[in-house]
Amino acid sequence: MTDIRFYHLERRRLEDALPRLLEQALAEGARVVVEAPSSELIDALDERLWTYSDDSFLPHGQARDGEPEAQPILLTAAAENPNNAAWRILVGGARALPALSGDAALERLIVLFDGADPDARAAARAQWTEIKASGFAPSYWREDDTGRWTQGR
Repeated sequence: MTDIRFYHLERRRLEDALPRLLEQALAEGARVVVEAPSSELIDALDERLWTYSDDSFLPHGQARDGEPEAQPILLTAAAENPNNAAWRILVGGARALPALSGDAALERLIVLFDGADPDARAAARAQWTEIKASGFAPSYWREDDTGRWTQGR
């Protein structure tokens, strides 16, 4: 069964937390799809992944760049998995259930949400309830004082 995690951003912004999660996925040998609900957010994340660090590189591309199956990290605004990713990271309120119902190979699904945004918190709570009602067992993670992810309650 897919490992479903809700990551509650409390200290860092999405632009700072996402690259670290992607580095972790690649270190574990996983391919990743990052899904956002809009092409504008995808474009902003694409730009950030090119500039987030002077001494690191995250191989990635957008679905519209062509050859999405060749991308270790694919950024998309659609519920697709053309690069056969084992991890899916949902940002900006992208919906979890469509990804869970259509992709049996998915090992980990992460819903990353901004704790400072009341609408994002409410949307995450609604998705949590929906996922649990569908028979899945999500886990909740939050940032500790050092910025590391710890499993919460």
